[in-house]
This record gives sequence, structure tokens and C-alpha cells, in this order.
Amino acid sequence: MDRFQITYRLFAENEGDAQAFAEAIALENTLEIPRDIVPSGYIEDVVLGRVESVDRELDSPLSPQQTWRARLSFHIDAAGRELPQLLNVIFGNASILKGVKVIETEFNEDVRARFPGPRFGVSGVRALSGRQTGGLLCAVIKPQGSSIETLANLCYLAARAGADLIKEDHGLANQDAAPLKERVSACAAAVARANAQRAAEGDPTRALFVASLGGHGDQVRELAFYAKDQGADAILIIPGLFGFDAIQRLARDPDFALPIMAHPAFAGPYVLSPDTGYSHGVFFGDLMRLAGADISVFPNYGGRFGFSPSECSEIVQACHAEQGYGKAIMPSPGGGMSVERIPEMMSHYGPDCVYLLGGSLLRLGERIGEGIQATRRALDHSVEVR
Repeated sequence: MDRFQITYRLFAENEGDAQAFAEAIALENTLEIPRDIVPSGYIEDVVLGRVESVDRELDSPLSPQQTWRARLSFHIDAAGRELPQLLNVIFGNASILKGVKVIETEFNEDVRARFPGPRFGVSGVRALSGRQTGGLLCAVIKPQGSSIETLANLCYLAARAGADLIKEDHGLANQDAAPLKERVSACAAAVARANAQRAAEGDPTRALFVASLGGHGDQVRELAFYAKDQGADAILIIPGLFGFDAIQRLARDPDFALPIMAHPAFAGPYVLSPDTGYSHGVFFGDLMRLAGADISVFPNYGGRFGFSPSECSEIVQACHAEQGYGKAIMPSPGGGMSVERIPEMMSHYGPDCVYLLGGSLLRLGERIGEGIQATRRALDHSVEVR
């Protein structure tokens, strides 16, 4: 197959309209000129998008709407060698047309050769944490407005109690209450101190400190390397704000070489509508792997954000699929998580997952370690039950 394929859900009254819509998307996402002036030869035969099939979506969740599955193919020459243009070919101008949604991707070897995807993935994150089996527990450090001393103390308590990842909340950017550089330095040192104590006690695992990057778009690389120099074990990026290419540039940088966690803030409009944007699996699975994220955070079902169990399952499948893009990555459900829900969550998501706990742990204050230890026991017991 010399072309990669993207499947869209289209809304159209009949097959003829659906076919014409698909042809319009193929043209819009590549050449963006009237069809009758497309030059023959290389431009028409290679660069122009191609409609491979248009079929009624028999299993559509939107019945009785008129929905169709349109499978289009594109040549790598239209995408070039940079991720922004590849995303532009997939869903550039078409994203501002009504009634079209990206629901599946199938990348060929041309795409895979130019975009290597995640550096660490599931196996790499496990190797760094030392947690070879079972779900990984991630404690979220917040809230915004807290002092650096308060946040660093929470990092220490969570790491000391056995958390696998200590993630700064995505709302911790570069505010005056806890400026990024000073905060990251103090929190990384606190986690390192806890890890040293764990190692002295014979614990083969260690907590990974995940620094949240704020600042301006042109500071991402500088701040990522600063966090690494201060002892951070991974970084958190919001692709909805900084772009997927911010992840990809760091994932491909051999001098950086730390895991990257992607946060879903600002991403709601990309997935929530049934007739535009992306399917949950494409956005939180396929695109995250394509960009090079090692961990993909998304809202857990049953929480305050309204994702359904089936949508969450779709994300996990896309993160783990063998036929997916690059290495399998860690899905990370958050929001509405608690120790009481761990057996249910483990049954739904499985062990190759980062379980994100924030408010339910922070309610415990200085006793946060008790909540982490209880969660760890629940995760380990759930593995045995499975």
C-alpha cells in the first residue's frame, strides 16, 4: 500500500451526495483548487487525495441520521516531512466543513518511517518506574495557588508512600504563587529524596516526577530541558494548547529522552460532537502515538466529564493496539477515580494503564500516603483477581 488511509463519518442525504462530499474532502485536504483545473500527471495521480470507498454506516450510533463511512487515501508526498502538514492532510480544511468526523486511521510504512512515534511506550515507562506488573498509580499534585513548599511536601509524601508517578497538575504553569523553575526544582528534589529512602529499604520501584510545562510556545524545549536538568523524570504537555508538534519535537530529540505525558485540556471540541472532530480512539490513541506521547490522559467514565465506558474502551484499544502507530502507550484515565473504584477500573482498563488520582487523595492531607498505600493494595489485588 503506497498511500495511507483515513476513514471519515459523513452526513449526507443519499449515496450520491456522500460520494460528492468525499470527493470534496479529498480535494480540500490536498490541493484546494477547483477539480477542473487540477493538473494531470503527478499532481492528479499522486498528490490529490483519492476516494477509495463510500458505504452506509450500518452500525452508526447516530441512527436515524444519514451517515456514511468514506475511506480516503493520501500519498506521503502531500504530507512532506513535518507533523503539522500530515495533520493538515488528515483533517485540515475538512475540519471546518459541517458533517465530517475522522473515525479511523491506517498509516502505511511511509508515514511510520518519517514519524517514529513514542520513544518509551508501555515497556519504557515500566522500565523507568521498576513496576513490571500491575497498574501504575499516579498522584496529581495541586491545587494552583499553593506555595512551592506545600507542593514539594505533597510530592515527597506521595513518592514516599509508593506512588509510581507524581504528576504536577496541568493548571500549575508559571504563576506567581509557584513559578515554574523554582517549583520544578523543589518538587524534583523532594521526589528524589523519597526515592533514595525507598531504595535504601530495598524497594525495586521508584516514583517518576512529571513536571508540567507552562510558558510560551517557543519556550517548550527550553523548559523541558530545564526540568530534565533539575531531575524531572518525565514532562506533561497539553497538545490542545501547545500543539502535537511540541510533543513530537521532544520525542524525536535524542538529547531529551524522557517520557511525555499528554493532557486533554482544551481538547473537548475535538471529540465531543458526533458530527465533527475526531473519534475518541483516533484523538487520544492514534494521534497521541503519532505525535510521540508515551502516556495519554483522558477523562474516566463515571466522573464529571461525561465520557462513556465504550468511548474510554475505544481509547484504551487505540493506545494498546498492535496494529497501531509505533509502540503501545499507557492510557491514563482521570477524574472520578478513587480507591473504591479501583477493582472496577482495573476490570475495565487492565494493568497497562496509569491510574490518575487527585482530589480523592488530597482530601487526606498529610495522610495522603495512607490513600496511596490503599490504592496500591487495591491495584495489586485486582491483578491477582484478574
